[in-house]
Amino acid sequence: MKFVTDVISAPDAATENLRDASASGDGLASGDAATATLPPVDGGQPLAWAPIEPTPKKRHLGLWLGIGTGVLLLGAGAASMILIAPGTTVAGIPVGWMTPGAAAEAISTHLAETEVTLTGAGGDTVLTGADLGASLDARALADEAFASHPMWNIGSWMGDPVPATIALDPALADKALRGAVPSSFDDPVDAAVSFDAATGTYVVTPSEAGTGIDVANLTKAIAAAVADGGKSLDFSGDPTTATAAVTDHDAETVATSLNTMLGSIGFYIGDERTVPVDAPTAASWLKVVDDDGKLRIQADAKAIQATVDGLPALVDRAPVDHATVVNSSGAVLREETAGANGRALDDTSGIASAFATQLESGDGVYDLKVSETPFATVALLRTADVNLSTQTASFYENGVLVNSWKISSGAAGHETQTGHFTIRAHVRIQDMVGADYVTKDVPWVTYFNGDQAFHGTYWHNNFGHRMSHGCVNMPISAAKWVYDWAPNGVEVSVHY
Repeated sequence: MKFVTDVISAPDAATENLRDASASGDGLASGDAATATLPPVDGGQPLAWAPIEPTPKKRHLGLWLGIGTGVLLLGAGAASMILIAPGTTVAGIPVGWMTPGAAAEAISTHLAETEVTLTGAGGDTVLTGADLGASLDARALADEAFASHPMWNIGSWMGDPVPATIALDPALADKALRGAVPSSFDDPVDAAVSFDAATGTYVVTPSEAGTGIDVANLTKAIAAAVADGGKSLDFSGDPTTATAAVTDHDAETVATSLNTMLGSIGFYIGDERTVPVDAPTAASWLKVVDDDGKLRIQADAKAIQATVDGLPALVDRAPVDHATVVNSSGAVLREETAGANGRALDDTSGIASAFATQLESGDGVYDLKVSETPFATVALLRTADVNLSTQTASFYENGVLVNSWKISSGAAGHETQTGHFTIRAHVRIQDMVGADYVTKDVPWVTYFNGDQAFHGTYWHNNFGHRMSHGCVNMPISAAKWVYDWAPNGVEVSVHY
């Protein structure tokens, strides 16, 4: 039984011996197999234990393979979040498997490197898209391609192409083509509009056609080639008809607008064209400018300012009273003057600039801003007084003497009747016929009592003495004044 016990316990003892040896430095190098020899049991052979096997290390290959595959899958997933789907094209240019930034660069480069061979008169000269200023919004299109065809969306793979509009820079294309094929260019002449002083109107000079290379068709050809996946194309360098940018129709439209404006141009207060502007003056303000084939009206504010400076003298006025001629009862006999408010022009500092802007849009009516003073209404009581003793006719307005002349009243046997009368009729000129006289073409006749009247006298100049057949003879100019001044209903007093 002891034997069994020793055998069973021996490994522990050996282990302890190994530990002791290790601790004393005698024994085994680290990593050597540990063995131990035991003393004989009951005179038998010594027992030797087999080497103690180290605990085997765990193998992690499967784990590393799993981690690698996971990283790859994660990388592919991340890439799918930033790349454009395979099979995607922009304007025919492939951009699949690219980031939007790389796609934008690829689009721009492809377009810049596209080659155009000018055949015919072009002599096979080659121009690139860069020479012609070919362009499109590459970054925006690349972003659009990613937005509509992201790689993570498998359903968007090999999807519809992203359309794009290719444009050529007009100035660069024209310069490059002229340099390549100068013989194909004979510039057209634009229609023009100018002021004709003889007629006071704007007239049109017709356009003239020329020759050139059609940039619009060239642009279409480049777009078609790129859309087909190509980077080169042939295009004829032969001259084609080049129409003027400004057509006769364009010029006629502008001329009509200007001539219409000339008919109403001016400075207005309400509906009244207070200060008209004549055609030559307006034409000195205006110019028709050709801006790259577009006609426009240009107005010179400095030239307009000269007229604006004179506006106050033409616009400002004192109020005009509304005056009526009345009789002693207050009845209105005639409106003498229509009432008009006084007015003063407001600040003029911005008028020239504002009017220039209006004229450029085809509007020639400038509304002036004024401050007004209301008019008053007055009644004018007009009366006439004939003094036969002094042979004088005097005329009063509201009791104030306005005018007075020496007259010739009726001579003996033809006396002018005394009394209070009212003017009843006016006759510009007439023959006066009596029992013993005929006087032709008597002017400015103003009747106040039957056939007695104030009138002009050309046959004598003896005023201040009785000479007439009953009428009140006056100098012709005085008779006209009375004719105009005294309407029907004015009261006339004749007395000694």
